[in-house]
Amino acid sequence: MKVLFLIQGFNVAASRYRVLQFIPYLNAGGITAEVRAYPRTPVEFTRFFRDLQKYDCVFLQRKRFSGPLLKLLRRRAKKIIYDFDDSVMYRNSKAGSPHSKTRMKRFADMVSASDFVIAGNRFLMEQTLAFTDRVAVIPTAIDGNRYTRKDYDLPKDRVTLGWIGDHGSIHYMEKMKPIFEQLGRKYPDAELSIVCDVFIDCENIPVIKKMWSQETEVSDLKEMDIGLMPLMNDLWSEGKCGLKILQYFGVGVPAVCTPVGVNRDVVSDGVNGLYADSPQQWFEKLSTLIDDPRLRKEMGLKGRETVFEGYTIEACAPRLLEIIKNT
Repeated sequence: MKVLFLIQGFNVAASRYRVLQFIPYLNAGGITAEVRAYPRTPVEFTRFFRDLQKYDCVFLQRKRFSGPLLKLLRRRAKKIIYDFDDSVMYRNSKAGSPHSKTRMKRFADMVSASDFVIAGNRFLMEQTLAFTDRVAVIPTAIDGNRYTRKDYDLPKDRVTLGWIGDHGSIHYMEKMKPIFEQLGRKYPDAELSIVCDVFIDCENIPVIKKMWSQETEVSDLKEMDIGLMPLMNDLWSEGKCGLKILQYFGVGVPAVCTPVGVNRDVVSDGVNGLYADSPQQWFEKLSTLIDDPRLRKEMGLKGRETVFEGYTIEACAPRLLEIIKNT
């Protein structure tokens, strides 16, 4: 079975975690996979539509075709699978209002034209069910062999609060600056590590700025002691699939997060991490973990158990293979 995968980009986290890391498993399962970035130029679009007849299925990751292009895609493609892991039908958290008739229509048209839809979490599946019942949840997953446990016994002079993400989400960390400043005043041995391509600055707490790299992301995660995932409680955040938390848990780092969307499914408050829903709660919960290395290790190990129960390639790949073969 020949499948063409269209992805956002070869270095885009969602593309790597929802498509690229599954390719070897799919190949072993009888899928002949070709991966391309979405066409951008007239020449690339012409080639894409010309080549569709070669494939038994086209797998679209996150981006949506619309209007005449979607109609042409539906005529030319034998099967269409659409996969998404964000609230693409709403505006993001920086917008004045999350609602957009244009976004919702593009989403409705895309999923209605698809033979099957894969949603990254339950909230996204519920949004899809308004337009089609051909949908299933496959959570974002990590490679359990790649994400090995950190060494808790390595001597450290500082407690490292850490965040990993892309530049589109750094605004969540910007909103956290007063809390980081407060923590820096209370804990002279605390530091903040940001793994990204843009950064924030603080006056009272050292900020370690690390450019994201696929080669170093796991080792950068292991240097963290507490993982952060602040969000806003809105429709955009409901669609988040918790990759940061899965990465923290994968190496045994506990997480403090806003209890919204899939965060509530992955993090059990007081077991493998802590919920924080206000500036005061963020300060108190982070203080609790800064003060208690034993609790950090205990929660981090529980987090690894959570990941290996249902958020690894090994857990999710069989379901993906089944959907592709049976669509």
